[in-house]
Amino acid sequence: MSTAENNTQIINPEMADVPLHEPSEINSKINLKDYKKPSFDVETVDLDIKLFAGYALVDSKLVMQRQAAGDLVLNGEDVELMAITLDGETLATERYKQADGKLIISDAPDTLTLELQVRIHPQTNTALEGLYMAGSGSDTMFVTQCEPEGFRKITFYPDRPDVLAIFTTRLEADKRYPTLLSNGNLVEEGDVTDAPDRHYAIWHDPTNKPSYLFACVAADLDVLTDYHTTSEGREVTLEVFAKSTDIDKCHVGMQALKDSMVWDEVNYGRAYDLDRYMIVAVSQFNMGAMENKGLNIFNTACVLSSPETTTDARSFNVKAVIAHEYFHNWTGNRITCRDWFQLCLKEGLTVFRDQSFSADQQSSAVQRIDDVATLRAHQFAEDAGPLAHPVRPESFVEINNFYTTTIYEKGAEIVRMLANTLGPDNFRRGTDEYFRRYDGQAVTVEDFLSALSITDSKIEEFIAWYRQPGTPILSGHQHYDSATQTLTITLSQQTRHVAGFDAPIPLPIPVATALFDKATGTIIAERMLMLDQAQQTFSFDNVSSEPVVSLLRDFSAPVQLNYDYQDEDLAFLLTHETNGFNRWQVTQMLVNRILLQSNDSKVYLQALAKTLPTLAVTDPMLAARLLDIPSAQELASAIHQNYDPVLIKQQRDRLYSQVAESLKDQWTILYNQLPLEVYSDSPEALGKRALRNVVLDMALTAGISEAGKWAQQQYDNASCMTERFGALKAMVNYQVTGSDDYLADFYQRFQDDELVIDLWFSVQASAEHVTTDDIQTLLERDDFDWNTPNRIRSVISAFTAQPTVLWTPEGLDIYTSVIKKMDEANPVLASRLLQVLARWYTLVEPRRHMAQDHLNALQQQVSSKHVLESLASVLGAMGE
Repeated sequence: MSTAENNTQIINPEMADVPLHEPSEINSKINLKDYKKPSFDVETVDLDIKLFAGYALVDSKLVMQRQAAGDLVLNGEDVELMAITLDGETLATERYKQADGKLIISDAPDTLTLELQVRIHPQTNTALEGLYMAGSGSDTMFVTQCEPEGFRKITFYPDRPDVLAIFTTRLEADKRYPTLLSNGNLVEEGDVTDAPDRHYAIWHDPTNKPSYLFACVAADLDVLTDYHTTSEGREVTLEVFAKSTDIDKCHVGMQALKDSMVWDEVNYGRAYDLDRYMIVAVSQFNMGAMENKGLNIFNTACVLSSPETTTDARSFNVKAVIAHEYFHNWTGNRITCRDWFQLCLKEGLTVFRDQSFSADQQSSAVQRIDDVATLRAHQFAEDAGPLAHPVRPESFVEINNFYTTTIYEKGAEIVRMLANTLGPDNFRRGTDEYFRRYDGQAVTVEDFLSALSITDSKIEEFIAWYRQPGTPILSGHQHYDSATQTLTITLSQQTRHVAGFDAPIPLPIPVATALFDKATGTIIAERMLMLDQAQQTFSFDNVSSEPVVSLLRDFSAPVQLNYDYQDEDLAFLLTHETNGFNRWQVTQMLVNRILLQSNDSKVYLQALAKTLPTLAVTDPMLAARLLDIPSAQELASAIHQNYDPVLIKQQRDRLYSQVAESLKDQWTILYNQLPLEVYSDSPEALGKRALRNVVLDMALTAGISEAGKWAQQQYDNASCMTERFGALKAMVNYQVTGSDDYLADFYQRFQDDELVIDLWFSVQASAEHVTTDDIQTLLERDDFDWNTPNRIRSVISAFTAQPTVLWTPEGLDIYTSVIKKMDEANPVLASRLLQVLARWYTLVEPRRHMAQDHLNALQQQVSSKHVLESLASVLGAMGE
């Protein structure tokens, strides 16, 4: 599942009387150490789902086999039991009980057939989990989201990932929904005999799968069809379903799917296994996408793309998410998780695979920059605050709260360390062994490491990375002995002790290292250093003069680097590094020293002036990234106490202005070197567009008189959304004359495209000059849809880009009121929004006390276990 977003709904009105920090739900933890295999396995499932105007009837037939002692336990939430039979006989009420979301049969035979009928109400399911209705009026559809525990909202079932079964699904609906889809292959379809206005379709999935991979859709959709012949000679039908007005925006996604299938065959030897692969675009969807076997459900933002309506960044994200969900077919579906504590197993491995795919589609250096920037901005902040948790958690109350950057992005970094430590050939041997051993099974992280260890037993030591929270700090210094021509590098590691976990131990940290000759700027030695103790010293012999050391090349481990560099060393590396990512990394180190340690900016500005002109010609995408300055949120994550949003914004704005002023003579030259061209999707064209938008912003910052006109002309003559939206954003941020007229024009042009209007909302909500009145006005608009997560995030998440406004009484009033509203309707979204406030305790007074008051008040006003669990962790920061 793509972690772009999520969902669920549990209401407990009694929570209002619970004391602070002691919500009763939070005590109901599920622990990894308590895992027991289920008493019964399910061999086959026959589902019959009948959709009606105000409800749905779900009949299920489960053929089950005992595999351990214990009661037969099925999960069920918000489902009304209508009938139950065991081996063909109606089950007497005294033979079963319903309690705490479970249906329990104590005297079940070892082999049985259980048949159930339940009634559910998809039309009122605002949590967007289980089976729900999306859309409104005549433009509605029925769709499912079952990961992690949504299937229990469809029918009673042992809803856990280690119960794998063969599913056959009959879906029946009114003919106003001509598209009826489910997992697997289409077996039969036709009209309902005694109801001529209704029809049905029967789907059979021959693959054993857990219930979280179940999916069905009833809708009125068009389809884009293509084909792929696998490396095994199987012809697969590829289908992307969307509204008729969106079907022309599905071609990018379709090509990405075909590219992904070929890439997985070449790089992992994995071919697709069914006759059909389907993707459905849904506007009201909490996540980015979901990898249901053979029938992926996608947020429209992650599948629809066209040059006119989609920025380059989002279009590339479409390709990455398509790849991610396809790669799950093997790393997640064919081999799944034994339990939800192993979530990182499928997600970390699959994120690593989609990042590797993406690196092959564009500049590998820029892809690595994007991956690490995301990790540092979000996961490092998570590790540094009260929401820190291991990549494999030890316990949870609500598993939806653990779809985090730690699980996904840090999980991927661990897999990357494993791959780099083993080398390409041995990593491929290890993954082949993983597929050979565990195809069709539900497994653990230990199983994965065991398979990889066939060529190197020390690989299993990386299990410590999965168990220990926190980001290690890698410190070091060097000593050069000219007499012996020996360089020694001393490295040490330290990880903060996170409350509630064991004291941290040294981890195996691969440190990619290169030595650069100061005179020639060339590499004289390269080595992967393995730091697996608290402190170690590494020696390099036959080094004729003291070099400049480049550490953590290509970000070889997810750690913070604190090496004894002089600013001049970093500037040298910015100029001479052969790896594009490393040039960006040392630039970021210089910038952070200026912003967080008050270093002088002279060396940084001189290095930029020396590097940028040539790089703008040879690699414009990398040139654009070298001008990155960390966001206010990322800078805040590095401050552990007395964080002052106003001061940080002032310091960041000052440095940004210094860059703009120091290179003022370059902006006109560079902008003229980057004229608008006919649209192309090539890496070079993407780079030019990215750099043009950065240069435009810098020129406006520097006060270049013509820059406002450049923005207007770029908007008027744009060949694609990247150019048009880049110009609009610049005009709005700098309040260029006529910017309101351009905002109105943008809305008028794209008012029928929900995703583009999301951009219209976000550009205002994230504007440099935004006020809380502006945010409230956006939330009160008629076209602000509280039922669509994308629209909510377009305002409320964009709003957090301005901490000086968020961390005020008025800002927190708005933000927490949205969380409260979503707690009642969509608790998973509410919990995700809440987590943005996790580092409130680092604020300078009186903001800290003000934020604490808002969070304490919110705790008395919410009821879902999703939000209560997050609040308990967030407020627990007071005790750290």
